[in-house]
Amino acid sequence: MRFNWLNKQSNNKVIVFFNGWGMDDSVVRHLDAGEYDILTVCDYNELVPLPNLDLYKEKFVVAWSMGVMVATNYNINAISVTAVNGTPFSIHPDFGINPKVYKLMELGFNDQSRNKFIAKMFDTMPENFEIDSRTTEDQKAELTALKKYEASPNYKFNRAIVSKNDNIIPTKSQLNYWENPELVDGGHCIFFNYKSWEELL
Repeated sequence: MRFNWLNKQSNNKVIVFFNGWGMDDSVVRHLDAGEYDILTVCDYNELVPLPNLDLYKEKFVVAWSMGVMVATNYNINAISVTAVNGTPFSIHPDFGINPKVYKLMELGFNDQSRNKFIAKMFDTMPENFEIDSRTTEDQKAELTALKKYEASPNYKFNRAIVSKNDNIIPTKSQLNYWENPELVDGGHCIFFNYKSWEELL
């Protein structure tokens, strides 16, 4: 796992962002931190303890895509937890990516399919977008690693944001899982539709 403090100004509030598979901070660097310190988490080849967050009076969690499943493995005493285009069962025939589709993606993953996946995340890809700190090999290993993690059945989410046109974790699968999701326009990655982290809480 990789941790990065996008903002660390000794604020009393912290947002922990569980990123999607294969991602880095390129999807959220533009978001205004406001009065929050921002800790991003990615690269789930191995799950390890989070940095100590005990000094923060208020904690919030935002989890995206496969990060929704990973977030349930961490007991953060959060005021609110938001799921964005994912479910705790991200590899699932009814609530996530069909396991057969996932297996084919894992077996055939290469530079070409990586580029296709990135393009498929967006309705319209942002100009000059690039995932610059992840290699194809390391992303493929993460695909395999994610299959061994399970969601905590008692983990509670306060908000679920689901895109109407998600081509990665199908919109229908997400709607099968969430009871009262917030439907929004866009594809799998919708962060460029927002200006601040606070909008996601």
